Amino acid sequence: MSAHDYEALGLVAGLEIHQQLDTATKLFCGCPTEIRDPDDAARTFTRFLHPTKSELGELDDAALEESRVDREFEYLAYDTTCLVEEDDEPPHRLDREAREVVMQIASLLDMDAVDQAHVMRKLVIDGSNTSGFQRSSLVAQNGEIQTSDGPVGVEDLMLEEESAQRVEERDDGVLFSLDRLGIPLVEIGTRPDISSPEQAREAAETIGMLLRSTGKVKRGLGTIRQDVNVSIADGARVEIKGVQALDTIDDIVREEVGRQVELLAIRDELDDRGASVGETRDVTDVFEDTDSGVIGGALSSGGVVQAVPLFGFDGLVGREIQPDRRLGTEFSDHAKRHGAGGIFHTDELPAYGVTEEEVAALRDAVGAGEEDAVAIVATDPETAALAIDAVQARAETALSGVPEETRGANEDGTTRYLRPLPGAARMYPETDVPPVELDPSDVETPELLTEKVERYQSEFGLNAGLAEQVAYGRRMPLFERATDEGVDATFAAGLLESTLTELRRDDVAVGKLTEDHLLAVMHLVEDGELAKEGVNDVLTTISEDPSLSAEEAVEEAGLSGVSEEDVREAVVEVVERNAAQVEEQGMGAFSGLMGEAMGALRGKADGEVVSSVLREEIQKRA
Repeated sequence: MSAHDYEALGLVAGLEIHQQLDTATKLFCGCPTEIRDPDDAARTFTRFLHPTKSELGELDDAALEESRVDREFEYLAYDTTCLVEEDDEPPHRLDREAREVVMQIASLLDMDAVDQAHVMRKLVIDGSNTSGFQRSSLVAQNGEIQTSDGPVGVEDLMLEEESAQRVEERDDGVLFSLDRLGIPLVEIGTRPDISSPEQAREAAETIGMLLRSTGKVKRGLGTIRQDVNVSIADGARVEIKGVQALDTIDDIVREEVGRQVELLAIRDELDDRGASVGETRDVTDVFEDTDSGVIGGALSSGGVVQAVPLFGFDGLVGREIQPDRRLGTEFSDHAKRHGAGGIFHTDELPAYGVTEEEVAALRDAVGAGEEDAVAIVATDPETAALAIDAVQARAETALSGVPEETRGANEDGTTRYLRPLPGAARMYPETDVPPVELDPSDVETPELLTEKVERYQSEFGLNAGLAEQVAYGRRMPLFERATDEGVDATFAAGLLESTLTELRRDDVAVGKLTEDHLLAVMHLVEDGELAKEGVNDVLTTISEDPSLSAEEAVEEAGLSGVSEEDVREAVVEVVERNAAQVEEQGMGAFSGLMGEAMGALRGKADGEVVSSVLREEIQKRA
């Protein structure tokens, strides 16, 4: 899309940041917050979900549309799965550790904490929660962050339970894993103060930095998700869900603005043409002898072809509104929500085995002329009826411009239709969890990551690059713990940021190394029981058998410490083997002989000790 004048278009955007907390247990039960391998599942069970009315007797539009798709939800349960996660036991009280972390976050965002946290139920029947709703609690309001384009208000801070993780999409439902369900999750909602794609990205990065400053948030793919709300003056509010990477937020905003601009241009063109949407028709007879594989396959399985005439739409259904996405793609998204594989439309036909004669017969069957378009769906009768009605409804909204809706983020910065925007009718009180009194005075405000970078340089002498790498790295809390316990900061930083990266590149299973493993190895080096040169071998040994202690791994790797006498014996052997070189070059031979001596000792001795002894022996012979 071309660049736009965002101020002239009246761009308004806001963010919703969802971040998993790194607590020991889940929000409403004592189960661990570790992600499991689906192959470790001990059993499965199934659920069917349906929408319920709010306290005022209303049904949420998003839940109602979801209920029209008949699906079975299967869940993977593990040896740690409890009755709360299965929705067979009431939830327990809000986890204390999660409450403490979320209050720290409120402090960092300069927010006002509520007096009491009341848990609410938010209706969700897409299978992502066994109960059919997500539990959520308002914790704080009225905060603010700073960006280079001005302040961005933070409207609310919520403490929620994470949803179950999708493992597999099926024709008749979805397979979920319960390991993620119930992990404490914070949702941070900004005010619609963002006026450019660049400011959206900067605001998200700032909030991300504040969250990581607590040292109590999970890291890695899927642990943080951003939703972006975007609208322009003549468009509509669109919520874009599931933006995984911070560096794509500005692209998402740009593409959504471009999409809304194109939809408004299509609206104006349709208005000029006096366009309208006709009634749906069964046109199966037109394709009785078709050579189209898709349509023929549907008919041979007892399916039908349903069509909707789009009067005045010719050429506009195929118009691009985002890269590789057209108005017809929008129609197709709605059809897919009801089980259809997609749609065909006359802006792209004849093609896919559909002939010109069939296109002409199709137009005749629905009363469409050359200035009109026709969209068709070929599948089983029930699905076809639902899908073509959805296409008809979406075409009617094209006449008025941009529909309010929830969309999903694609990797290329484009978006796809998911469902209507949810409303207030999906919220109602949770009666099984009592309110919790909140006291912000009990919480100490964490040190910002930017402040840590400065402190690591001044206190530990780390260079700026390494200090930033450690402060923003996922092992920052371990670095703090190690230095508090007397481990040399430069050594600890190098092990956590360089050594582990090097081992990972060598296909060592670094993920199997726990914090206790790493800290124990650091202490062995500090205590002189392991040479720094042997760290890689010891960590590799532990990764191959995580049940080993650090001391056992040293023995296993054959790196038990050697005495200075043993070091001297090995060095003397190296020097005598290279006597001619030493006599000729003197200390110039040091570098080459140092490598040979370290190789002979195989990491059993500290490099400084070896260096000192080698210098002495060369000087004796020089």
